[in-house]
Amino acid sequence: MNNLFKSVSKFGRNTALIATIAAASLTLPSLANADDYVIDTRGAHAFVQFRVKHLGYSWLYGRFNKFEGEFSYDAAKPATNKIKVDVDMTSLDTNHAERDSHLAGDKYLNFGKYTKASFVSTAYKSTGGHTAQVTGNLTLMGVTKPITIEVEHIGGGSDPWGGYRQGFEGRAVITPKDFGLDMAAKLGAAAAQVELLLSVEGIRKK
Repeated sequence: MNNLFKSVSKFGRNTALIATIAAASLTLPSLANADDYVIDTRGAHAFVQFRVKHLGYSWLYGRFNKFEGEFSYDAAKPATNKIKVDVDMTSLDTNHAERDSHLAGDKYLNFGKYTKASFVSTAYKSTGGHTAQVTGNLTLMGVTKPITIEVEHIGGGSDPWGGYRQGFEGRAVITPKDFGLDMAAKLGAAAAQVELLLSVEGIRKK
């Protein structure tokens, strides 16, 4: 009889152990892979913009109307986050057709030779709260250089159409001369650097 009780007790312990392991496997989302998102360019909920000083007197703003990209995001594992963006440089828009045509020429962005730009992240480092630093390689005018983007996570959650979204804003400063375009020589010292302003809203892939 004692052996029977021992067997039943052992069976009960094993059953409880199995149940505990099964329950734990259902409550550990941090072990899951990062979610993948596609940048929502069709809904015009993402922007690639820039600004550069004009003669040191004011800011000239512009944007690129055509681009695409995707990113992976896991709040619990920021080191696994990554992003890739491809930009159609010929979609340049500074709200002035004559200036756009001028910038497209071979003295500036040279659209006859370079029509694409891209950014591919190599690291994502949380800096506390909702902010982070994203480092990666920017390819512009056929030259690839590392840059750092200061990122703020704006928010995330369900949308009204049954999807799930995450939104970010990023800022970076680049020196066009590093990519073969000496803006300072053309427009003065104040134009030596260009600020990038990035707004990204992504829809989680199903």
